[in-house]
Amino acid sequence: MNTGPSLAPKTCPTTVAARLKTAWVRRFLSRLPLLLLTLPAAVQAQFDYAITNGTVTITRYTGSGGAVRIPNTINGLPVTSIGDSAFYGCTSLTNVTIPDSVTNIADHTFHDCTSLTNITIPNSVTTIGACAFSSCTSLTAVSIPSSVRHWVTIAVTGGAPRSDAFSFCTNLTSLTLADGIPSIPSFAFAGCSSLTNFTIPSSVTNIGPCAFGWCPSLTSVTIPNSVTSIGYWAFIKCSNLMEVTVGSGVTYLGGGAFEDCTSLRTVTICTGVTSIEGWVFCRCTNLSGVYFRGNAPSLGMDVFDGADRATVYYLLGTTGWDSTFGGRPTTPWWLPYPVILTTAPHFGVPTNGFSFIISWATNASVVVEAATDLNNPTWSPLGTNALAEGWSQFSDPEWTNCAARFYRVVSVP
Repeated sequence: MNTGPSLAPKTCPTTVAARLKTAWVRRFLSRLPLLLLTLPAAVQAQFDYAITNGTVTITRYTGSGGAVRIPNTINGLPVTSIGDSAFYGCTSLTNVTIPDSVTNIADHTFHDCTSLTNITIPNSVTTIGACAFSSCTSLTAVSIPSSVRHWVTIAVTGGAPRSDAFSFCTNLTSLTLADGIPSIPSFAFAGCSSLTNFTIPSSVTNIGPCAFGWCPSLTSVTIPNSVTSIGYWAFIKCSNLMEVTVGSGVTYLGGGAFEDCTSLRTVTICTGVTSIEGWVFCRCTNLSGVYFRGNAPSLGMDVFDGADRATVYYLLGTTGWDSTFGGRPTTPWWLPYPVILTTAPHFGVPTNGFSFIISWATNASVVVEAATDLNNPTWSPLGTNALAEGWSQFSDPEWTNCAARFYRVVSVP
């Protein structure tokens, strides 16, 4: 009986057992393409993993790279973590999809994945580890979801703890930070030399040291009112940064925060800043105007060292100003409209009712109006104030007669 040619070498005798084995292998091989097509993509990737308390941590990727989809379950258990250095140095990895079962991306997970161009971080992730995506030099876009609540930092010999979550992703051009993220940690995006712009969400309260340092393509930054502190060297050597607005919630500017921002031309600092540490604007050689909306803050050493073109502008009615500030000349900041100052000691209820300073221009006059409902306001004039020296204090002794009272200032033609 002829069962077909054998796969054994022609010099060997063909036995019935060999022929039967050959026939089975052929039938399996003929079905293999169909079998591969029916397997989910995640099964084809190779992972080492550990099981703890009924959940899976990917401990190591052993596949050949390319586009990888991490499974949401293994052996029926949820994949909740991608462990330390799981993909470290996988230079053939180009794309990763993380399932929404994952809550933790650990330290160095994708560090030095130099061919990685795209990463999808689901809204389930709450923790991003130190150096998790550091030196992914082909990564072009990143979106951080609102679920992220914790950025891991690690101790560095001779320095403060660092995050470096996306540091030195040198081709990163698009960064989206979702509202809900509480902070931006130290060195998080340091050295992202192609990053041009981003929006800091109003949920952020702290910008850590060197968070955006060495980002020379960055051109403008607005710090929202939610931020209370900006760490040292936060924007150091952002050499194309031209304009900065610091929100009213910021009370502290860390040392060297904008050092060596050689293209920086204007800075607006709102009412909350009470302390500016040393070298904040050091070697900002094109800085021409620093505009303060509040009282003069305390200064560290050499804040304007090398910023020889800078003039400091202040609003009339604010306090603590002299003819120079930090070695730079000062001059009143003439606004095209009147403003209500919310700085101490004249804002609130010091004496004679609710009080605030109106600042605008010398010898101008304004009318103060009040309403009790902003949704459907009816504005009533309370009085006219003449700004003899460019400012005037207003007090409302009747404010306690209203459940709520809102004020506005209108210029007199």
